[in-house]
Amino acid sequence: MKWQDGRRSSNVEDDRASSMRTSSGSLGMLIPIIRFLLGSKIGRIVLIIGVVAYFMGYNPLALLDGGASTQREPTDSPQEQEKLAFVSAVLAQTEDVWGEIFKSVGARYEEPGLRLFRDQIASGCGFASAQTGPFYCPRDRKIYLDLSFFDELANKYKAGGDFAQAYVIAHEVGHHVQNLVGTLEQVAALKRRARSEAEQNALQVKVELQADCYAGVWAHYLAKAGRVLEAGDIDEALNAASAIGDDTLQRKFSGRVVPDSFTHGTSAQRKEWFKKGLAGGNLKACSFEP
Repeated sequence: MKWQDGRRSSNVEDDRASSMRTSSGSLGMLIPIIRFLLGSKIGRIVLIIGVVAYFMGYNPLALLDGGASTQREPTDSPQEQEKLAFVSAVLAQTEDVWGEIFKSVGARYEEPGLRLFRDQIASGCGFASAQTGPFYCPRDRKIYLDLSFFDELANKYKAGGDFAQAYVIAHEVGHHVQNLVGTLEQVAALKRRARSEAEQNALQVKVELQADCYAGVWAHYLAKAGRVLEAGDIDEALNAASAIGDDTLQRKFSGRVVPDSFTHGTSAQRKEWFKKGLAGGNLKACSFEP
């Protein structure tokens, strides 16, 4: 994937320095402190303030050890800086593509933000950790990404390559497009009326597959431009889509497949929907019935 000479997005927020890492030692110290605070009215007020601060993105545990074990500065290694530049370049590509698509139908594309974090973060949709994986929050219209996920994608899921990483970002941008056109709000309303968790999951699968399709639309226009994609890039994206399919993940990590618990779709479905968008760059190909 040729991204080095492309422009960089101005919508990337680097919060890696302020992200929090809680050590096991701090957690051990926390239990008796909580018990002590619960013993008095003032203590309970302090405890409430601490909890509120924690979910606003501040780590009160840093006061216990001067922050030595709760914060890390961003790694300024060449590899880390290259990842940062890559994410910014890919986000810029999505802005260009979706900006033109929206313009073609007489609308203006409102660009999402992308927040880089390390280990854990308080987002507009609540607290999240790196274990959550990359995600989009419709409340603040931002994508959240821990750069370590790219290493996990290559090593844990065997889906390496820069375009596999770009596909992940494009998928989350797909959720932003869904938010702009009202799809997420519509599906959220249907979920509230669903009679079971299985029905809610089925609705979420449709949302995720459409985001895969939108990622395919983005890839279609990159291919059409003829300046970005290289041989093997599309295969990298398809391999990533397959590697993180619900059936593949469940089979790999639990040894059994439970279709009613699917939230993203099977490997075959994820590849199929990416290909739908890739084939013609037509948004209608990504439509689904809720």
